[in-house]
Amino acid sequence: MPAATDEPPTPHPVRLLLCDDHAVVRAGLRALLSSAPGIEVVAEAGSGEEALALTTLHHPDLVLMDLQLGEGIDGVETTRRLTTLPDHPPYVLVLTTYDTDADITRAVEAGATGYLLKAERPEELFTAIRAAASGRTALSPPVAQRVMTHLRNPQPELTPRERDILRHLTQGLGNREIARALFISEATVKTHLGRIYQKLGVETRSGAVAVGKERRLLG
Repeated sequence: MPAATDEPPTPHPVRLLLCDDHAVVRAGLRALLSSAPGIEVVAEAGSGEEALALTTLHHPDLVLMDLQLGEGIDGVETTRRLTTLPDHPPYVLVLTTYDTDADITRAVEAGATGYLLKAERPEELFTAIRAAASGRTALSPPVAQRVMTHLRNPQPELTPRERDILRHLTQGLGNREIARALFISEATVKTHLGRIYQKLGVETRSGAVAVGKERRLLG
């Protein structure tokens, strides 16, 4: 019979799946994480579809997710599908270069446990991985600041006219075409677009359309 010991049991290592469409980035992350105690990279994926397939095969505790994944579903949609899997859904920690309000909001609403920027130090990444794998929120300081600012100063709702313009944006119409369709001037369209961008926390037409669809503002 083995002798009794007061030493705590060895913690289960975090089983991690990497998802990034750049092979060089994945290789760098794998090499970096191999130096971190208590973290085990069990698989890596180059697309959202591959991440879903490998997750059902390896059942990782956490998926380290980039937002931009090239062709196919993006990181936000992949996050939503991963966190709603019927069997052993993993936690998702976003690791990206994008820190706009729209990106953060979409990722969190999709179920991401944390949101980290690629500029963070390795130690911060290791800490965030362990926290997210335990279900604790992990945010880069700039992201946390944006979240707090948004909570303190929630963006106002779009006006009916702004919603009209947003709907026309989804059809790929330019400012002149939108102006003709709504019987307003191009200058007025530009003014409304500026307000839409500000309210949605985006900087481009495609960003406005993406957030509009995400928040179901197009109905």
